[in-house]
Amino acid sequence: MLEAARSGSWLTRERLRVYPLLLGLGLGGTLIALIATRSGVLDHWGRPLGTDFSQFWVAGFEVAAGHPAQPYDNAAHAAAQSAIFGHSESFYSWPYPPYFLGLAALFATLPYLAALALWQASTLALYLATVLQAAPVKQAGRMAVVSAALVYPAVTVNLLHGHNGFLTAALLGTGALLVPKRPVLAGVLLGLLAYKPQFALAVPVALLAGGYFRAAFAAALAVAAATLAALAAFGWEPWQAFFASLDFTRRAVLEQGGPGFAKMQSAFAAVRLLGGPASLAYAVQGAVTLSVLGALAWLWRGPSDHRLKATGLIVASLLSTPYCLDYDLTVLGPALALLVSYGVARGFPPYGKTLLALIWTLPLFARPLAAGLDVPTGAALMLVLFWHLIWVARNESRT
Repeated sequence: MLEAARSGSWLTRERLRVYPLLLGLGLGGTLIALIATRSGVLDHWGRPLGTDFSQFWVAGFEVAAGHPAQPYDNAAHAAAQSAIFGHSESFYSWPYPPYFLGLAALFATLPYLAALALWQASTLALYLATVLQAAPVKQAGRMAVVSAALVYPAVTVNLLHGHNGFLTAALLGTGALLVPKRPVLAGVLLGLLAYKPQFALAVPVALLAGGYFRAAFAAALAVAAATLAALAAFGWEPWQAFFASLDFTRRAVLEQGGPGFAKMQSAFAAVRLLGGPASLAYAVQGAVTLSVLGALAWLWRGPSDHRLKATGLIVASLLSTPYCLDYDLTVLGPALALLVSYGVARGFPPYGKTLLALIWTLPLFARPLAAGLDVPTGAALMLVLFWHLIWVARNESRT
């Protein structure tokens, strides 16, 4: 068994075809059942379909009504959600910088289900385009790549939440891929990650360590332009409200685990899930972040294959933040495609295929294991993946 895991011989062509197909049928059936049992815009349990998208859509209504700072007022935002979707024990707060308000207002011009469908379909297309750029399409075939990308379990998790994982994966994945050939466009795409700033920490480290100063400058300009556009559209009030809301986000959402520590896939959340105090969780997360960013700088300074560098940036972006949820694992889709492309071209390292298969199934079991058995696996397996690719890059540089 150990030799099969080392060589990846267990991952036969037949298993690669049948197992994802069975999983896809199960996940697809879940989505169909959810839609079939809905009542209007609410699911069987009385929650809005695409749960988290509801507060995105409501925020757009608040902006259109001339109250762009209201999404950051938890009481007012909760009242607006209840007025539209009915009273619920679930409250979806608005943690995003004001960059995202314009997009929310645009989707709020559509009926809820139409807006949800358009949001998921358009961002899913961007995600698929990114995976197709990263994957070995010539060897595997376009349809095989698309099928594998769609059946990746994080896709279903993101669809169930109506969230922005597809957009984050497209910006980070395409930006990381384009850095050597189109640094300005890459920088703009990576700069737009400012809408989820917790995932942008690794970007300047990689670009500056790799000497991609044009890309770094373009990213900074993109952030500045987005900030000026948000100020021109909504004024300073939403920014004041956003900065004031950060204390609530830190205490209630992060330290107290508002979404649930089982749902969060970070080193910080792993410590809190196991009963550790917030101070220890911050210390562990700090150690993980510093070590990962240091290794990322080494990776981008060296001569390694750019597929390894881009994968390192993607995985480091997830590991370096204490706030990473299960739907954010969608971002690993392009990373897995890059590693498959590297393995096809250069050969898979020992345990490489087995590790890729394990990471591919991670969104399926990370949250249930954490919720049912208090076993946090998300950050641990992403750390294994990150240090594995650093090891591959180190061996590559020696030869």
